[in-house]
Amino acid sequence: MAFKLNRRRKRYADEEGFSLRELTASVSGPIMFFLVIVAVIFVMSVFFRVSDIQVRGNSHYTDEEIIRAIDIEEGDNLFFFDRFAALSRVFAKLPYIDEVTVERSLPNRVIITVTESRALAYIVLGEENWTIDHSCKILGKANDDELTGLIPIIGISPGTLMIGEPLETDDGDESIVDYISEVLYQLEARGLYTRVGRVDFSDPEHVEFTLGDKYTVRLGNASNVEYKFGMLISALSQLLEGDVGIINVSDGNTAHFSPG
Repeated sequence: MAFKLNRRRKRYADEEGFSLRELTASVSGPIMFFLVIVAVIFVMSVFFRVSDIQVRGNSHYTDEEIIRAIDIEEGDNLFFFDRFAALSRVFAKLPYIDEVTVERSLPNRVIITVTESRALAYIVLGEENWTIDHSCKILGKANDDELTGLIPIIGISPGTLMIGEPLETDDGDESIVDYISEVLYQLEARGLYTRVGRVDFSDPEHVEFTLGDKYTVRLGNASNVEYKFGMLISALSQLLEGDVGIINVSDGNTAHFSPG
């Protein structure tokens, strides 16, 4: 009987010991996890603070203006910095910024890379000149001295203009804005923009522009704009130095030159 009692007691002791170990493990697991999280947060907050901010690609704005717009400064925590909110702030405050990336480089560096918009053309509203880039984003007002080298866009009636926002016409016609943007893009991409005197959108079906003091280019409507510019480039390569006249690519199929 004593032998059986001892074995039974041993079994109970073993079972109680097992239950205690199991309970200890079940409690210590969450505690250890919590302690690890606390340690990680502590390390991140202490050792990953911004001490080096670099700005690349800017010319219109200073490094300080861009850093201030993004709202980051030395001492900020690198991991808790909200890059998406920062991008929204910089676009709202700095209209000449076209693209921006914010890269975290461990342990303590932030690299800001920007691509700036460039004033390519301007429109007139009342007595004010407003500059736009190739996507028709409003960049700001400009005095007469600042218009040198920019393309005058005539024949449209602007609506309310907001810096940093797309151009709007007074009748809300988005199609004409898209057409202007496509023409400006093609002029810039093909290296023609420095030679353009004006672009006339008075009649969206018969848009034309001057090229230097030698040619008037008739584009016609908004169809096949890229192809029309391709034909224009081909025609220019075949004209002689003394040729002056009209290059008509409005039908979208053939380029026609009329001397005059």
